Amino acid sequence: MIRRLLLAATLLALTGCSAVGHWRQAAGGHLGITRAARPVDEWLADAKTPADLAERLRLSQQMRDFATARLALPDNNSYRRYADLGRAAAVWNVVAAPEFGFTLKTWCYPIMGCAGYQGWFDLDTARARADALKAEGWEVQVQAIPAYSTLGWSRLLGGDPLLNTFIRYPEGELAAMIFHELAHQRVYVSDDTGFNEAYASAVELIGARQWLAARPEALAAFEAGRARRAAFLALAREGRERLQRVYDGPADARAAGKAAVMAELREVPGYEGWFQRANNASFAILSAYSDLVPAFERLFEREGRDWVKFHAAVERLAALSREQRRANLRSPEGGSDDLDPATRQTR
Repeated sequence: MIRRLLLAATLLALTGCSAVGHWRQAAGGHLGITRAARPVDEWLADAKTPADLAERLRLSQQMRDFATARLALPDNNSYRRYADLGRAAAVWNVVAAPEFGFTLKTWCYPIMGCAGYQGWFDLDTARARADALKAEGWEVQVQAIPAYSTLGWSRLLGGDPLLNTFIRYPEGELAAMIFHELAHQRVYVSDDTGFNEAYASAVELIGARQWLAARPEALAAFEAGRARRAAFLALAREGRERLQRVYDGPADARAAGKAAVMAELREVPGYEGWFQRANNASFAILSAYSDLVPAFERLFEREGRDWVKFHAAVERLAALSREQRRANLRSPEGGSDDLDPATRQTR
């Protein structure tokens, strides 16, 4: 792994100072988190560990075991350690989209591939980067992120740890967080944020429901929260589609049309706060996480609700082109086995 990090640093040195600066803070930020983490067993043996935290850590380890035994997610040292970062977010993501569109700006890095967001471990630095992008004409959001995945490559440093930023989530959401991040270690495609996030979001949803199956009260609370989220996503999707129609229209009418749609959305009861802050970047990143989730849920059902077969099917999809993945997922009978093998590509 050290050789890979050195190679990445060398390649980044060829891409300019801004890339080097981002890599340096990303590596330093993650190392800071790994140094702060201690094995869960040590926290549980420490008399100074608060009782409520100890309870959550024990629960997290049961979830971690469930993830491997029942969901066929990686069996490694991730989420076997815990760190209190002394802050409310693990990292702050900068996301950007154009004034009249929803195509996310992407950042690409050697080895890691490309993503529609750029993470910063310092909030002020993230805000400064956002301001620079705004000056270039981008619509930008800075989002507080409670957890992230290193895709398994940090296992030699102790793996991705549990964090104070999410350990006290309600039971269903804590399980969902762990399952989501482990899913990124199971299947990850360079350059396709929408595919990666929707797959992990489907895993978290289905997995959390299975985890909560014997806990009716916690399951009811989880479902209520997800129902509220589904209602919000439907409103956001409708708003994004209305804006897209404006953007597809005459160029000289886009600014006024956009302003009119946004003014209406900011009056949506119960969600005024989100829509008042929203811009194209907000809609775009929300779409990346949610639009393909139903397709992955259908794939899970087509694979007989068998997790091993499901992950294998997703891996086969991952070997296709971006366009083939979406066409296959959105097909009523779509699965990864109904394409001519000659059309399959390798990464």
